[in-house]
Amino acid sequence: MTASRYARFEDFAAAANLPRDPAAIRARLELLERVMEGAIQLPGTSRRIGLDAVIGLVPVVGDLLSGLIGSYLVWEAGNLGISRWTRARMMMNLGVDTAIGMIPIAGDIFDLMFRSTSKNMRLLRAHLDRHHPGTMVVEGRAA
Repeated sequence: MTASRYARFEDFAAAANLPRDPAAIRARLELLERVMEGAIQLPGTSRRIGLDAVIGLVPVVGDLLSGLIGSYLVWEAGNLGISRWTRARMMMNLGVDTAIGMIPIAGDIFDLMFRSTSKNMRLLRAHLDRHHPGTMVVEGRAA
């Protein structure tokens, strides 16, 4: 990551009054995952859906908006120093979800099954656990 790119992130985070430490970023992104993938429990089932599936019901625009929200996670992962290869995998997950999600009806069903935000958070958690062990959460508490 170049110094100028890092400086832009610092300026954005300072202007938005966002904490920039890895633990705060992890908490923010885990909240994003819960909202995007599991905010609403389907009545009569144990299945949860999130904002991704709901806004994906709006043709094209909903899936583009969902992709834009998901790209924030990839952007933060880059700021945390995740490898280019892992970022590419994250972008592929997001791209597949966005592109197939745009197909009427079949895309909405696909959104319920392919949870790109959760897949990307698994990749990011592995990076954070390895490179920022102070951010680990064990049974709902910080380690």
